[in-house]
Amino acid sequence: MALLLSLLTALVVFSCGPAPSLGCDLPQNHTVASEKTVDLLDQMQRCPTFFCLDDRKDFRFPQEMVDGSQLQKAQAIVFLHEMLQQIFELFRTMDSFAAWNTTLLNQLLNGLPEQQEDLETCFMQAMEEGKSALPIEGPALAVKEYFEGIRFYLKEKEYSDCAWEVVRVEIRRSFSSSTALQERLRRKDGDMSSS
Repeated sequence: MALLLSLLTALVVFSCGPAPSLGCDLPQNHTVASEKTVDLLDQMQRCPTFFCLDDRKDFRFPQEMVDGSQLQKAQAIVFLHEMLQQIFELFRTMDSFAAWNTTLLNQLLNGLPEQQEDLETCFMQAMEEGKSALPIEGPALAVKEYFEGIRFYLKEKEYSDCAWEVVRVEIRRSFSSSTALQERLRRKDGDMSSS
């Protein structure tokens, strides 16, 4: 977390003007790792989702961050990095280990930091190029607020099986949604507005 804050601070300090492209070379295996994360979240299902329909909740995922073209690449990197960090923190708790198959959970937790490292490399590229002038704290804050709502919900529901199932489905949905942003980021042409 300290590394991310250092990177964010450095990017703000060294930014020199607006630019539509920061060029990021995310490796192809990042896409494969993202797909594996979605698969693991699918495999982690412990009870049929239809048993938990009464527990459903709208957690207000900041969909506009992944759908819109208003994010520069540095902001997209921060958004995706924070998503991975928050998912990691949510699933590494003792309550989470009590709720999930330990083998699947460990596979999930082992894969997330590798994806974060890929994004940190891109962030360093963006910092070296110094082309971002837009604030980068907004996307990270939106993700943190989203996960605060999820944590509050779990606590309110006393970490029940259905609460965890609702959260698993929500995380899978939001993570899947963010993969489109990852693909736009992975493109080298710098066009964040195309899908």
